[in-house]
Amino acid sequence: MLKILIEKELKAIILSPKFSATFSVCAILIVLSVFIGLRDYQAAVAQYETATTLSNQEMREQTSWMSLNTRAYREPDPMQIFVAGVQNDVGRLSSINAFSQIKLENSNYSDEPIFAVFRFIDLTFIVQIVLSLFAILFTYDAINGEREGGTLQLTFANAVPRVQYILAKFIGSWLGLVLPLLIPLLIGLLLLLLFRVPMTGDHWAKLFTLIGASFLYFTFFIALGLLVSALTKRSTTSFMFLLVAWVTLVLIVPRAGVMLAGQITPVPTVAEIDGQREGYAKERWKQHMDALTERWEERNAGLQNLTAEEREAFRDDHSWDWMKEDEEERKLVQRDISEYDRKLNEDLRNRKATQERLGFLLSRFSPASSYQLAAMHLAGTDISIKPEYEDAMRDYRDKFISYREQKQKEEGGGMAGGFRIEFNSDTGMKISGDRDSGAIDVTDVPVFEAPQYRFAAGLLPAMPDFGLLTLYTLLAFAAGFVAFLRYDVR
Repeated sequence: MLKILIEKELKAIILSPKFSATFSVCAILIVLSVFIGLRDYQAAVAQYETATTLSNQEMREQTSWMSLNTRAYREPDPMQIFVAGVQNDVGRLSSINAFSQIKLENSNYSDEPIFAVFRFIDLTFIVQIVLSLFAILFTYDAINGEREGGTLQLTFANAVPRVQYILAKFIGSWLGLVLPLLIPLLIGLLLLLLFRVPMTGDHWAKLFTLIGASFLYFTFFIALGLLVSALTKRSTTSFMFLLVAWVTLVLIVPRAGVMLAGQITPVPTVAEIDGQREGYAKERWKQHMDALTERWEERNAGLQNLTAEEREAFRDDHSWDWMKEDEEERKLVQRDISEYDRKLNEDLRNRKATQERLGFLLSRFSPASSYQLAAMHLAGTDISIKPEYEDAMRDYRDKFISYREQKQKEEGGGMAGGFRIEFNSDTGMKISGDRDSGAIDVTDVPVFEAPQYRFAAGLLPAMPDFGLLTLYTLLAFAAGFVAFLRYDVR
């Protein structure tokens, strides 16, 4: 009996105009989104490779270790084809030197703000917005529509169990929505192979898990449609209720949760943090310059009673020690500024994390938020991409600066300041750079290693959202099941 009811429901859906409209829209949107995502990914890879090559070329052309700087770039990931997340909002590069703070800059949306207005259409957007609406269209009149047409009373004039009937409605509607989704998805996967996108085993695992999450998400709206259809007598009423519920769950709750969290746990703005950082650095350098001036005045004061020859001989004996002492003081100032910046970033990150946890907790009352967060975690395009890349870049900066200072010591006469000082009784004092001429050898310079997003690392934070989607679906189906058992078919 169940099989017959499912076949009947599925046949009615496939022959309806809703199925052809759903298939056409899904096919066009999904294939188009994957194709555009592929082109954007290829452009990002080309830009990344060109920028990296240019940065390496600039390093090879340097003639002084003191002036050696570089840049670290965020590496494109194939999963951004399907889940854009925040990867277009986050900067793509950061300068690596002893004086600049690590900060991702030059995001895609900062370069082309028109895309920030309308955003990109990716697979998650299609599932989150379009397919959830189609799920409502498939089920808003699943029960009360047949009651209005008189077919529901005729069906139960026979010995048809209500349990099997509601199950057939659910399974038939689910299959009717999955079928038009599978073909364009397969075409999208074929495009990945045709364009030779470097998909690893982790990428394929993430992609198929994302598809599973997408199926689970619109399953909730199928169950919700059956629930409302079983609670109302008229299909127009159920459609209005479902439309209001869709707007609330998909558009209002996620944004309201984040806005409420921002009011409960405020976080300092970027301008405030930059102001604190620059104020501390300015004050610290002022203290250093005042102390340096005072120290040189004391050194010169001790030479006042000496003859010119004695002062020159004294300076010849002590200038190198003085320079090393001043260099160590400069390094100490730089370390203090870096440590203050680290503490400032750590405090900001902790406060942001508190705000984010609260915002995500409140927004997860919507299954749309749970799906979006799960998809972003799986793809590695969630908000953690920025701190993870900046942490990796800070580690790289430490390695890069240590490497540069070591080279300065090796080729700069033991002086890490980037120049050599020579004293001669005939020619006097001579100051020269790290090398007299020619480019420096940077073949063994440290290479920036981008953070790797493994499948397990993305799946673990997504598990609570999978659990919530499952819970919401089960609750909606159970409520609809109970409501239909009490439904008046007359």
